[in-house]
Amino acid sequence: MRRLSSRVPVLAPDPDSAFPPADTALREPDGLVAMGGDLSPRRLLNAYRHGIFPWFSDGQPILWWSPDPRMLFRTGRFRLSSRMRRSARKLPWRIGADTQFEAVIAACAAPRAGRHGSWITPSMQAAYIELHRLGWAHSIEVHDGDALIGGLYGLAIGRMFFAESMYSDVSGASKAALGGLALRLHDWGWPLIDAQVDNPHLRSLGAEAWPRPEFLAAIAALAAMPEPAGSWNGRFGRVDVAQLG
Repeated sequence: MRRLSSRVPVLAPDPDSAFPPADTALREPDGLVAMGGDLSPRRLLNAYRHGIFPWFSDGQPILWWSPDPRMLFRTGRFRLSSRMRRSARKLPWRIGADTQFEAVIAACAAPRAGRHGSWITPSMQAAYIELHRLGWAHSIEVHDGDALIGGLYGLAIGRMFFAESMYSDVSGASKAALGGLALRLHDWGWPLIDAQVDNPHLRSLGAEAWPRPEFLAAIAALAAMPEPAGSWNGRFGRVDVAQLG
């Protein structure tokens, strides 16, 4: 590892090279750990195991982050709003996994009102599609009949799920995806979902702000647990959105 400046370490070309410890991240901008490197599967898996994730825009170098605090969902405490629960009892939506990963990540990257561009760049999409092919990245999909109406994607390492992004084409569909994921992970004994950066929307859904040291200790234990990589298509099964009501 060499340094571009006195403040931001630059990663070595070797994808197996170590990251700086997450607790050395900058305070301003909050959580910036390093820059450079690549988006190879080995580099990405190493980053997530150490509480670090990539986040950058087109034209920027790859930037690696570990913000403090870190937003987390407890899978056993996720609850839809009372209004959404009432609606869910009447909706025919079904929630599954790993049948349309590329469609989900493309929808997450698509332009949205009030947002210019996307951090889910073509290179990021390609990297996570490769992780999906290798069995590490997974998509949660919400269908209304044959139509895909919302979903999310992220990485599963050990018994820790690192959520990356979610989207809705129909109001409430991304919340249903998150609720279905939390329900299934809780069934499996996975206690946490990483939600990365603090924002009011995540807090409204029940995310908690954890100090970085507590987050790092939790994921070190969970990510080290044995959990075979592979498709969730059969294992996840089907969750009817009415089950979230």
